[in-house]
Amino acid sequence: MNDDDSDFFQQEMGDVEPLKKPADRVHLKKTTEQIPGMEIRRKAAQQALAEGSHALASEEFIKQVKPRDVLSFKRDGVQHGVFKNLRLGKYSIDSRLDLHRMTVAQAQLQVSRFVNDCMKHDIRCALITHGRGENREKPALLKSCTNHWLQQMDEVLAFHSAQPQHGGSGATYLLLRKSKEKSTENFERHQKGKNRPK
Repeated sequence: MNDDDSDFFQQEMGDVEPLKKPADRVHLKKTTEQIPGMEIRRKAAQQALAEGSHALASEEFIKQVKPRDVLSFKRDGVQHGVFKNLRLGKYSIDSRLDLHRMTVAQAQLQVSRFVNDCMKHDIRCALITHGRGENREKPALLKSCTNHWLQQMDEVLAFHSAQPQHGGSGATYLLLRKSKEKSTENFERHQKGKNRPK
């Protein structure tokens, strides 16, 4: 700061007086103060993670879908033909989960456990029935939550609303990753085929 700047600053600040009473000062909240409900949410998330669940998402942060909306999700790398067969219900459904009459917290835990169990048993295609939630206080709540949760799970390669015979827009087909054991087994079988003498 040169002398001209210093003089200008003093001139502009000449009639400014410091605050005398603490009550006139602005007090900022300390960052260590607890936000209401934070401890409850933190404990719920820790419990869910301890039980092998995916991180909980509060209802207000979940994008709401309508009762008859079609759910559709596909990760990069899933072939178009594979996704089309899933959408058309052409794969054998090897496991099912029904979320009717569950609370959001119960459903979230059950979805997480269901996907983990499917992975343990090498199940590739499953069905979750969540209902449409029509004529409810919060329409399509479990459907919206299921849509959100499944997108957060790395084990889920793709999902799509079911065909009418399997529940239509009130149910969702899941396509799951191969377990590590199954992937290794397939890789070894493929390698043996390559190494055969011609």
